[in-house]
Amino acid sequence: MKKWLYVAVPAIMLAVFLFFYFSFSKQLAEKERQHEVEVAAAKKADDERKAAIEAKAREDAERRAAQRAAEEAAKEAEKLAKWNAEGAEIQAATDAANKEADALAKTVSDLEVQIDALRKSKEKTNAEYLELAKQVERARIDKQNAEMEVQRMTEMIAQRASNSSLTRMPAPGRS
Repeated sequence: MKKWLYVAVPAIMLAVFLFFYFSFSKQLAEKERQHEVEVAAAKKADDERKAAIEAKAREDAERRAAQRAAEEAAKEAEKLAKWNAEGAEIQAATDAANKEADALAKTVSDLEVQIDALRKSKEKTNAEYLELAKQVERARIDKQNAEMEVQRMTEMIAQRASNSSLTRMPAPGRS
């Protein structure tokens, strides 16, 4: 066989291949370019859609943050109002308790003055009682002394009378 056929057939096939390859590569390049344009348009549309979504999300987040801040401010105002109301209630109770404590302190001081007066009166009464008891005891002692003096005097008179010749009976026969 002829050897040139080994080279010629592949060369012809290479030429046919290159003809079809270059014609299809132009179409393929055109399709790739269109595909890139479509991808770029899709990417641009996707980016715009994402930007719109992000803008909407940002607006929604800002709206929620504003709402949350308003709710927190309302809660804080309510908490402050409650705190002030409880503070006023506590202050009113404290004022009432202080007023009552002052009234009770005044009552206590009045009662202490009365107690002091009663103690002084008791001490005076006790001193008078002791003085009277002392006088009674002196009177008893004086009475007892007087009775003893009367007895002594009576005994002395009786002894003198018994020793005296006037009180003796004359002897029977002498006269």
